[in-house]
Amino acid sequence: MTIDERALAYRDAYDAQLRARGVQREAAERSGPVVRQVLAGHGGLITYRDLGGLEGTELDTFIAAQRGHFAALGEAVEWKYHGHDLPADLPERLTAAGFSAEERETVLVGEAAQLAAEPAPPQGVTLREVTSRADLERIQVMEEAVWGYDHSWLPDALERELNGEGDPSVVVVAEAGDEVVSAAWMRLHTGTEFASLWGGSTLAAWRGRGIYRALVAHRARLAVARGVRYLQVDASDDSRPILARLGLLPVTTTTPYVWKPSADRP
Repeated sequence: MTIDERALAYRDAYDAQLRARGVQREAAERSGPVVRQVLAGHGGLITYRDLGGLEGTELDTFIAAQRGHFAALGEAVEWKYHGHDLPADLPERLTAAGFSAEERETVLVGEAAQLAAEPAPPQGVTLREVTSRADLERIQVMEEAVWGYDHSWLPDALERELNGEGDPSVVVVAEAGDEVVSAAWMRLHTGTEFASLWGGSTLAAWRGRGIYRALVAHRARLAVARGVRYLQVDASDDSRPILARLGLLPVTTTTPYVWKPSADRP
C-alpha cells in the first residue's frame, strides 16, 4: 500500500469512526446530519461526518438554523469544517452566514504500535501520569506562561475528563525538578479504534530537546496497552513536522468557523 493509499484509508477510518459518532465528552444533541453541543467554558460546537447532500439554499437555511440555535442560548459556536467536506462551497456559505475562519490545522493519523517507542526525554526531565487537582493547576500555570493568556478553565476541564465524564482520558506532565515544563493529554474514544492526542505546549527554554516527541511516544505506549490502533492529532504548523517525522500521515485539514453573538464580536 502506498503512502497516499494509507492516508486515504486512515481518513476513511477517521470519518467512519470518530466523525460519525460525534463528540461524546459532554451532553450533545443531533440536528439533522450534525451533532451540536455546548462545551463548558468554550461555547458551542457543531460536528458531523457529512452533511447528507445538503447544498445551495437548503444548506444556507440549515446553517442559519444552527446559528439561530446558539444565538438563542447566547453562545458562540464553532463549526468544525474539514478540507474534504462537501459541498465545495461550504466555507463561502459559512462566511456569508457570519462565521469567521480561524487558524487551520492538519489532521494526522498514525498506527499507535509504530509510535510506541521507549520515551527519551532530555536529561533531568521525567514523565509522569497525573490525576490530582494540584497537578492540573500546575499545568495551568505552565500553559499561561507559554501562551500569555488565562487558562483558568483548564483544570476543571481536565478534571471532568479524568473523572469519567465522556471518553476516558490520560494526562501526562514532563517535569524538571518541581517545575512542569510541558504537558499533554490523550482521549480514548470508546467504541472506536482511535485515541486523540492533545496539548504538548512546552516552556520556551525547554523547546527543541525532544520533550514533545517523548510525550507522543509515552502516550502511544499507554494507548497500545489499552487496545488502541490509531492515534489522531489536530496539528498546528509547529507540531506537524515533528509528528510527520514520527510517522503520522496528514489525511485532511480542519478549520474552525466561528460565529459569535454580536456583543462578543471584536
